[in-house]
Amino acid sequence: MKFLDEAKILIGSGNGGKGCVGFHREKYIEFGGPDGGNGGKGGSLYFEAVNDLNTLIDFRYAQHFRAKPGQGGMGRNKSGAKGEDLVVKVPVGTQIIDEDGETVLMDMMEPEKMILFLKGGDGGFGNAHYKSATNQAPRNSTPGWDGEERLVWLRLKLIADVGLVGMPNAGKSTFLSVVSAAKPKVADYPFTTLHPNLGVVRAGDREFVVADIPGLIEGASEGLGLGHKFLAHVERTSALLHLIDITQDDPAGAYRTIRTELEKYGDIIADRPEIVALTKSDSLGDELSADQARIFEEETGIKPFVFSCLSGEGVKSVLFALHDEVYKTETDETFVLNLHKK
Repeated sequence: MKFLDEAKILIGSGNGGKGCVGFHREKYIEFGGPDGGNGGKGGSLYFEAVNDLNTLIDFRYAQHFRAKPGQGGMGRNKSGAKGEDLVVKVPVGTQIIDEDGETVLMDMMEPEKMILFLKGGDGGFGNAHYKSATNQAPRNSTPGWDGEERLVWLRLKLIADVGLVGMPNAGKSTFLSVVSAAKPKVADYPFTTLHPNLGVVRAGDREFVVADIPGLIEGASEGLGLGHKFLAHVERTSALLHLIDITQDDPAGAYRTIRTELEKYGDIIADRPEIVALTKSDSLGDELSADQARIFEEETGIKPFVFSCLSGEGVKSVLFALHDEVYKTETDETFVLNLHKK
């Protein structure tokens, strides 16, 4: 299925039904009183986050959503039926953003939770509503009140535990295909990945979700290479796995380039726990790979993991390090909650 993480839609709630002008007519009752009923309330529009959606592709083909209008009032003091509500289902992690493209109106983070977004218009009053001691036969009614209408953006930010970052062709997609059942496109040239991919990874008896985003380049935080758009997908991760091709001329320089872009994008990503790993160690062999890792540590102050997806060497060590970072957050939160309970 094609991935789509942004869509613009027009949404609206239903208009209220109009009130009725009517008078009671019955045999032997020549001058019955007013009995025009009120109009029904228009349907409201809700958003609901659901787990079984992971893309906004459906909104490419359906872009207008409006709840049903209320029915008009009728004689014999019958009110019109309420308009049917409309529930727009979106993936968990979708933000509802104002037409300006910046103001976040709603963040759909809780699965199966419906949130009222646009209220339906109230129904108009029938002439029975206006009957009084001084006005026994009113002939006035009111139309229903209009519903609300808005243009909004839907923007999906993936919900994942670990985000893969790195330069193009650093081996992110290959890593995801090896450690999970995900089948991202893999090839030996830059920008193979054009859309984010998710994979479920198991380490020990626990599972976590890994998000692979397209490779980043210098200037990604300003949008070059679509970097700004895709960096949003790792905002909600617990940890980052920074992959660097060990065979390139300057692994430490590649690391610093990506770190600079993460810091420019903002603290929300730059402050995430980060595990650094040098990939494709099978291309250099054990001795040269160890030398490259030592040089990398001297230049950056970070001791990297070294692994090969082809041979599988070192992959488990990376997975368990990620496992510890993901579930350390959970452990810390549990400790704080228990502390407050005492």
